[in-house]
Amino acid sequence: SLNAGQEGLGLPSLHFCQCKDLYSSMAANGQRRSRQDDECPSNPNKKKKVNKNPEKNLLFNLNSCSKSKDLSAALALYDAAVASNEVRLNQQHFQTLLYLCSASISDPSLQTLAVERGYQIFDRMVTSGLTLNEATVTSVARLASAKGDGDYAFKIVKDFASVGGTSIPRLRTYAPALLCFCERLEAEKGYEVEEHMEAAGIALEEAEISALLKVSAATSRENKVYRYLHKLRESVGCVCEETSQVLEDWFCGEKAGEVSGDGIGSDVEMHREAVLRNGGGWHGHGWVGEGKWIVKKDNVSSTGRCLSCNEQLACVDTSEVETQKFVDSLVALAMERKAKMNSSETKVDFSEFQDWLEKHGDYEAIVDGANIGLYQQNFADGGFSLSQLEAVVNELYHKSGDNKWPLILLHKKRVRTLLENPTHRNLVDEWINNGVLYATPPGFNDDWYWLYAAAKLKCLLVTNDEMRDHIFELLGNSFFQKWKERHQVRYTFTKGNLKLEMPPPFSVVIQESEKGSWHVPVASQNNESSRTWMCISRRSVLDSLKINGKLETSENGDSS
Repeated sequence: SLNAGQEGLGLPSLHFCQCKDLYSSMAANGQRRSRQDDECPSNPNKKKKVNKNPEKNLLFNLNSCSKSKDLSAALALYDAAVASNEVRLNQQHFQTLLYLCSASISDPSLQTLAVERGYQIFDRMVTSGLTLNEATVTSVARLASAKGDGDYAFKIVKDFASVGGTSIPRLRTYAPALLCFCERLEAEKGYEVEEHMEAAGIALEEAEISALLKVSAATSRENKVYRYLHKLRESVGCVCEETSQVLEDWFCGEKAGEVSGDGIGSDVEMHREAVLRNGGGWHGHGWVGEGKWIVKKDNVSSTGRCLSCNEQLACVDTSEVETQKFVDSLVALAMERKAKMNSSETKVDFSEFQDWLEKHGDYEAIVDGANIGLYQQNFADGGFSLSQLEAVVNELYHKSGDNKWPLILLHKKRVRTLLENPTHRNLVDEWINNGVLYATPPGFNDDWYWLYAAAKLKCLLVTNDEMRDHIFELLGNSFFQKWKERHQVRYTFTKGNLKLEMPPPFSVVIQESEKGSWHVPVASQNNESSRTWMCISRRSVLDSLKINGKLETSENGDSS
């Protein structure tokens, strides 16, 4: 009956018998070798061969099948092990088999076999009472999705999540159910999976957001389309070609042209205020305007001006809420440091600097004095280069539109050393008297001071510090990367000549204008100047720009 079962699955019975015989021959050979070793004491230095036990041997062979993607051979080994009753199957055996089954579903000739046998193997694993881990659940969810059974794919993940433990679901664990529902246009079920993921703290990536956006567009849920457009903006810099096609299909479709803004969605002044409050690049108040959309693909100039509609793209900053949260976190960290200071240390309140900054805080740039003064000074006679710091300060002064001096943050010990040097004293005194230099107290990291000042004043920060310390991750990488891109100024000195690398004039991210237009960068292997952008505007907006003489490019149809 076992042979018949094998033939029904398309596996030759000879293959099965050979695998079954393998375990018998292994056992017999092991016994013969054991007797030979016992009977040959004349060669005591000869290293005895240690036979792998049947479980290890099976796992080794299954892993070999997995590497070569040989599903049929792996199934034959599994069937032989089950029939032999000599192998105790463990979690690793089942995990390897299920992974190979799930990896085989992309092959049309193997998909049916992989799904059917995968389900059988999983049933046996559950019956055996073995604990499931994330990798196993992911494989089974993929099998269920390939079968078109998104409900089961989602159920097994929810059941696994409810148990808890060290192994928890990941994005890849939920993705099969979510993508299956979206592909089958079961939008509400897809949204339910997303809610479950959000509750588990799992962030969507482009493939999943694109799928949700596509199913929302296909089922005419315009508010959901708007929501997932913003999720793309938050999560992805440049979209892939597949996502750009999803967006183009929506905006060129009939439903998108019927969607119009009303109430808060039609108040342009309110949008402008929201854009400023959000840090630029989006307002989030819903669809704006009426009528058909025009989708064009074009480039953006080096200064950030769209060559299709002539709109200026923004250099997107962090929102007011995010920035204030970051500032508060820095203050809390400084206060915590003060509480831990030794009694022998002079306790200085960070609030003293906060008060000072409130009175003198009219700065456009903050300077990390130590970072600049010690730049490229790792040579025999190297030290603190005040001339480098002076060059940066003067350059920032001349670059300022109102001839404003920047603020230098430097540790008090360093300032004292500079004042003791007659060559440096006059310049340092001048900086102090003019409010250009602030000496940070002992016991405190001067990083907290220059970062706090730059964040609080929303101004530039001149430093080459990579800012990898844990204090710079208080709000997570996505926040801090955005903040650095907008505020950090890097510098170089080549043969004594200073070069400041200012922040880019615009951000390469999805942007929503106060007029309701969208600009979407498309991923490319080419340089930035040749990057393709999707320019998406209402026809009415483009017409008004033409009337005002602001649109120089000609319109060549609805999309290009």
